[in-house]
Amino acid sequence: MKKAILAACVVLLASIVLFAGCVKKHDGITIKPGVLMIGMEIGYPPMEYYAEDGKTPMGFDVDMGKAIAEKLGLEPQFVDTGWDGIFAAVDTGRFDCIMSSVTITPARIQAHNFSKPYITNTIAIVLRKDSSLTVRSPDDLRGLDVAFQGDTTSDFFMQDLEEEGLVYTPRRYDKVMYCFDEMRMGRVDAIVTDLPVAFNYVNPAGSPFEVVWTSEPELFGICLKKGNDALTQAIDKALDELFADGTMVRISNKFFEADLVTAARQ
Repeated sequence: MKKAILAACVVLLASIVLFAGCVKKHDGITIKPGVLMIGMEIGYPPMEYYAEDGKTPMGFDVDMGKAIAEKLGLEPQFVDTGWDGIFAAVDTGRFDCIMSSVTITPARIQAHNFSKPYITNTIAIVLRKDSSLTVRSPDDLRGLDVAFQGDTTSDFFMQDLEEEGLVYTPRRYDKVMYCFDEMRMGRVDAIVTDLPVAFNYVNPAGSPFEVVWTSEPELFGICLKKGNDALTQAIDKALDELFADGTMVRISNKFFEADLVTAARQ
């Protein structure tokens, strides 16, 4: 009887220690215990978009988010958020982090925490294949109707060109898919967007679009509230492991048929 009681006590003590360890691991790191809440604008294919059912999130960032959550022992929860309010939302605790094709810029680093970079990106100019226009550089956009998603690095890129003297007609849209819809209907001359997004529209057989110019590379990272160092470090560790075991390359090949991630760590 004494041995049985002793054994039960040992099991109970081990359970308490294990439970305490789990609480310590996640306590204060995520908003909702056991859950990694991920903010994203689910309308930016192939990075994040809905499946045909209109409910299931898919895309590069979605697969990466699931893989990171698994490494952290958490359940992923995706929170669809408009791009114009996504940074304010992470600051006010609507979710733990943003995984939504966020370019790492000096201004954003000042205002937020960022993970290590996870994918390379360039700004791309897209035309219709049957366009009579000759556009081979940003200067050639002079006098054209140029579409891009508002409040993105593509928007900032065009604003910088405007400040440098480029005269064009800006066509800002809430979602990048509207840019391509407008070009299909002949309402805009050119689109400025991230290259991974351009791939989604250019690569399919019979696509009417083509990329005519790309910028120097930039980097995407996972964005968190300023000062959220514990979760930032945990995500960095998970990302390191996903790069080391080949998961990041597999996700990249799945959505782009190319390795866009390795260069982000070189």
